[in-house]
Amino acid sequence: MEIGNEELKYLKVLSENFPTVQRVCTEIINLEAISNLPKGTEHFISDLHGEYESFLHMLKNASGAIKTKIDNLFKNSMTQEERRKLATLIYYPEEKLKLIKKETNNIEEYYRITLYRLIELCKVVDSKYSRSKVRKAIPKEYEYIIDELLHANQNDNQDDYYEQIIDTIIKLGRADAFIIAISNLIQQLSIDHLHIIGDIYDRGPGPHIIMDELMKYHSIDIQWGNHDVIWMGAAAGSEACIFNVIRICLRYNNLDILEDGYGINIRTLTEFAMEEYTNEPSNIFMPKNMDENTDKTILAKTHQAASIIQFKLEGQLIQRHPEYKMNDRLLLDKIDYKKGKISINGNTYKLIENDFPTIDSENPYKLTPKEEEVVNKITKCFINSEKLQRHVQFLYSK
Repeated sequence: MEIGNEELKYLKVLSENFPTVQRVCTEIINLEAISNLPKGTEHFISDLHGEYESFLHMLKNASGAIKTKIDNLFKNSMTQEERRKLATLIYYPEEKLKLIKKETNNIEEYYRITLYRLIELCKVVDSKYSRSKVRKAIPKEYEYIIDELLHANQNDNQDDYYEQIIDTIIKLGRADAFIIAISNLIQQLSIDHLHIIGDIYDRGPGPHIIMDELMKYHSIDIQWGNHDVIWMGAAAGSEACIFNVIRICLRYNNLDILEDGYGINIRTLTEFAMEEYTNEPSNIFMPKNMDENTDKTILAKTHQAASIIQFKLEGQLIQRHPEYKMNDRLLLDKIDYKKGKISINGNTYKLIENDFPTIDSENPYKLTPKEEEVVNKITKCFINSEKLQRHVQFLYSK
């Protein structure tokens, strides 16, 4: 058999990992076997919009797939209420175990029954994967024992061995740890690969929490959404993107994302707004999701100041790039500031809000010196936010 130069090139690369005939044969056998396993479950989620509690719950229950497996496996041996409680234990093992220990008289019996059930369920969940892949997913400290429990043969000798492992786990006081480890393993094996289809960020309160979770996830790819791209632009120092991000956070009263999530302080913007916007703020700038502790006046004025700065920065960007063909988005120069009206496509409309103390009607897209100072300070905060930069680099890598 003649081997051409092109084939030889690839064979040389392969020989680095598979230097012997036996190694090659072993890998071929392995790949052929894996190709005949059922395809792992792929989970698609879109439009998270920062709603981290809902997202985390979907991950823990695999969008209901775990509950379905429990119902199918135990429909003849457990009541509906017992199956529901087992599902909750798998989703939130630490929290559920605390409650169970307060409510259960014979905790050792509960541990024994629950460990058996979790092992049986885990056997169903791991049936799509090779033993090697399952072993890699098991926490290292429990790898040997969980692997033994999952693959013990059903005969008298093995049953005794199986029972002894369970009894010893309970006697050593490690039942909680094993229940947590197996529950997390079931969660992981229930989703082989996660696809995020855009918009991790937006109006919800916890996109940074979602990003922390995604960075730990075992197998994932991400399609950027428009809101994600805005945050990526903000991290890169785009002033227009930065003030778009700030405006949305103010609009939905989610400044915790900036301040607690990413360590970005917008105090300079708030001080500027309180100084420049002295009139009572319009209702259109009142934030959503207010509670009794919200100072709506400060937030509304800051929201107004951020919006005007965003309009100016976007206007400058459009003017610098006529190739974008976005002149229809230039509106500040269409306003009659004395009459409080705007002309668009030959039609004139009365403005709901006509308080523009920082706009020069002769040059409406020019920032005031104080606005420039605010923009420069906040831009540095975004660029220097280590956590934001880490999250955005992860988005680029996926």
